Amino acid sequence: MMAKRKMSLNELSEKVDLTLSNLSILKTGKAKAVRFSTLEAICKVLDCQPGDILEYTDGQP
Repeated sequence: MMAKRKMSLNELSEKVDLTLSNLSILKTGKAKAVRFSTLEAICKVLDCQPGDILEYTDGQP
């Protein structure tokens, strides 16, 4: 979604007021949870729906 909007992680970080480190954890899928307020801020900036940036994985081998 960031690529579609031609936005860097640095730019998104500034616009949603999150550290680059926290956004990087979210982007790489290493986060165990995400606050709804964070998800809302990201979706507002990227003009998208949560389903556009989230993916469900079973987590089972």
